[in-house]
Amino acid sequence: MRSLDDGGKPMVQAMKIITTHLQADFDCVASMMAAKKLYPDAIILFPGSQEKNVRNYLAETGFPLPYRRLKGFRLDDVRQVIIVDASTRERIGVFADLLTREGVKVHLYDHHPANKADIKSDFSIIKNRGSTCTVFVEIFREKNIDISPDEATLLALGIYEDTGSLTFSSTRKEDYEAAGWLLEKGADLSVVSHHISRELTAVQVETLNTLLKNIETKNIEGIQVSVTTASTPRYVGDIAVLLNKIMEMENINVLFTLIRMEDRVHLIARSRVEGMNAGEVAEGFGGGGHPAAASATIKEMTLPQTLDKLWKKIVDVVEPAPNAGEMMITSIIKTSPDETIEKAEARLTRFDINAMPVVEQDMVLGLITRQIVEKAIYHEMKKRPVSDFMTSEFSVVNPDTPAYILEDIILGRRQKLTPVVESKTGRIAGIVTRGTLLNKLYKDSLLKPAEGVKRERSAMVPASKNMAWMIRERLPENIIKLLNVVADVANKNGYTAYVAGGFVRDLLLRIQNTDIDIVIEGDGIDFAKKLAVRLDGHSKPHLKFKTSVVIMRDGYKIDVATARIEYYEHPAALPMVEMSAIRNDLYRRDFSINAMAIRLNGAKPYALLDFFGGQADLKDHAIRVLHNLSFVEDPTRVFRAVRFEGRYGFTIGKQTLNLVKSAVDAQLFNRLSESRTFAELKLIFKERRPVRALLRLKELGLLRFIHPELDLDESSKKLMDNCEDLLAWHTLTFPAEDIEAWLLRFMAAIDRLTDEQIGQMAVTFLTSAKIIKKIIEDRRMEKSAVETIYKKGPNVAHSTLYEVFTPMGTERLLLTAAKDQDGVIREAVTTFLRKLTDIKPMISGQNLIDMGAIPSPGMKHILKKILYAQIDSEVATREEAESLAKALLQQDREAV
Repeated sequence: MRSLDDGGKPMVQAMKIITTHLQADFDCVASMMAAKKLYPDAIILFPGSQEKNVRNYLAETGFPLPYRRLKGFRLDDVRQVIIVDASTRERIGVFADLLTREGVKVHLYDHHPANKADIKSDFSIIKNRGSTCTVFVEIFREKNIDISPDEATLLALGIYEDTGSLTFSSTRKEDYEAAGWLLEKGADLSVVSHHISRELTAVQVETLNTLLKNIETKNIEGIQVSVTTASTPRYVGDIAVLLNKIMEMENINVLFTLIRMEDRVHLIARSRVEGMNAGEVAEGFGGGGHPAAASATIKEMTLPQTLDKLWKKIVDVVEPAPNAGEMMITSIIKTSPDETIEKAEARLTRFDINAMPVVEQDMVLGLITRQIVEKAIYHEMKKRPVSDFMTSEFSVVNPDTPAYILEDIILGRRQKLTPVVESKTGRIAGIVTRGTLLNKLYKDSLLKPAEGVKRERSAMVPASKNMAWMIRERLPENIIKLLNVVADVANKNGYTAYVAGGFVRDLLLRIQNTDIDIVIEGDGIDFAKKLAVRLDGHSKPHLKFKTSVVIMRDGYKIDVATARIEYYEHPAALPMVEMSAIRNDLYRRDFSINAMAIRLNGAKPYALLDFFGGQADLKDHAIRVLHNLSFVEDPTRVFRAVRFEGRYGFTIGKQTLNLVKSAVDAQLFNRLSESRTFAELKLIFKERRPVRALLRLKELGLLRFIHPELDLDESSKKLMDNCEDLLAWHTLTFPAEDIEAWLLRFMAAIDRLTDEQIGQMAVTFLTSAKIIKKIIEDRRMEKSAVETIYKKGPNVAHSTLYEVFTPMGTERLLLTAAKDQDGVIREAVTTFLRKLTDIKPMISGQNLIDMGAIPSPGMKHILKKILYAQIDSEVATREEAESLAKALLQQDREAV
């Protein structure tokens, strides 16, 4: 970067200057460079400083940006001011004084809202774009002005920084078009990526941690507004970068940041929702910007004073919302808990409604929907009372409840209607339906998106956010590349691809999960074939379920499913499958936390689709089904609910728990095949420390499906905890050795049962009878081994340990050690596993034959003696082993 007044040369009297706002980012600097091409005789002057990343870029690349230092420059000589990326006086520092001077012309180029400009100009171009650089690109294209690759790269930096790499809600299609044109002109995206995606400095990391710790969030008229503060004696650059990171990390849509640096407080604001105009808030502090991004510099106020004023200003900016009393319907169609499903269906049909409250003595007991009623009738349960299937976990509101809370209940949580109850008595006063809510909100323009921002929620689309940042930050590189390949294959073949289910759930929970479940809108089997070709693997289709598995050369598997809807011919049956769209595919899944997907290609790639409140349930640590007949259709979902509850420390929701109990009472589990039941139980035992899940099964009366006499008392829980400790020890000590951890846990859980009772399980679980018979056999060997060790005393020989433990599996050995009371057996087991499992005999049968032995059953006895001598260190070398072998052979001959 070079200054025109360097080297002691005479200063040229300037008549035109190009300037920008006080803290110049890439959009400012690139726009100044662009303006210089329109005004070649103008001098570039900065009113303040450049952001650190801008300075680094100019220093590293040596970009020839001709600028003049402000010090020593005669402002009296200026006759024209060209201002870029700023339209308010306070943002241009000392140059504001020039604007009112007689004879000074002002030209203005900006992308901030024109109605916020307080600079009177002789000529201006202000467009609603994500970046001022886009405005200049449009001018260049219109006037056929050519640019170099380096200039294109700098302009691209401006666009990518101000639009969050084209992801901010303020981004316009013109920004994409401008970026495309710059690529054609030679813009280097590797340079853009290097300077936009940069590592934070130590000071920035420290400040980021402080800002994260100090976040305070309030609900202001339905908008979640977050404010955070920090104070530092040092200057911290690139605060906007920290702001963007916080919003992505914490999933924040509105964030105001106050940072005290030296004697000033800096306000930086970002808003991605309608109803919160960041620019209007910043104006209250003498700053400005646009609805999505704004800033201000505050003098002569302490940080606490500024914070207090900020909250008050935020409240002033947000408009009050209508309430439930204004929207409720007072003529209520309702049913009673004792009314049959058949009669409820007739009532819904007669009044042409899709949901109604279940009311008794004016108190709301639940909600019932047409969808639930029709499914119950399909499953021949039309004579059952409504209370068996009504939703008993629901939200109610009071007449003065604001609309934004109703919006969250009806649109966010998908509750079809909301009862309005009297505050004092709790008696029903009316209902608010989805239709009445939408009519009121549209009428009052609350859901009409402001230009440049997005609605916090939408009635027509699922709760959504862009997951690109999270994917980049949380997934290993090989999985990211794999998802990109999936997207590319889908694009080239006209499919829309999603990654769904547990992969998405665990990504949001920051849990490593590389099991990819791909859902295709279209023909999933055909897509799998094409993906397999691309990955140099092969696919195995399952035609009935319209699914396929893509198997790569290294054995890695990708599950591919056709977006489908399932229906069940009778309770507990396997599902029948038909093609459908992604929403229906997700609706067929077990729980809301597993019913989310990320779109990988097409419109809005990497958008999270959450139709059923999965994110909210993750936040609430709740397991909830998607509809009230979920367990009727597939009772194994109960085992899954218990498993996830134990794995994540979540809690089964109240309504879902009621449905579980109803399924147990209806004896639906008796209709399950033994193989499906054992498969689900096995998955529970695969979970680390499954005691909580087993206790929940006990509470629900489902442990009996393992065995009617099975119980989990304190000694059983302690034994299972000991097993977990030994599993951890084994994993650390023998990382390369595979072990069936589920089998160890299963054996520990049933250890209090008798051999006879365990044998009865082989009859119950016919397909797993072989495993159960092996458990009984190993248990008998365990008993014999323990008796032998105690009989031999504290100096038991290693060969004895080898003899009694070798026939037993590792899982049984660890269980044996876990049951030990005085440490003797545990020491014996660990000694065996550490020292005796990999011993290789020094002498083989062929060696004995070479020594003159005649093959016979007696050879096995001799080899055993030699091996045991080796184990007990009685022979240490091959020569000693051979001498022992010859002596034993001689004894054998003499005995004959």
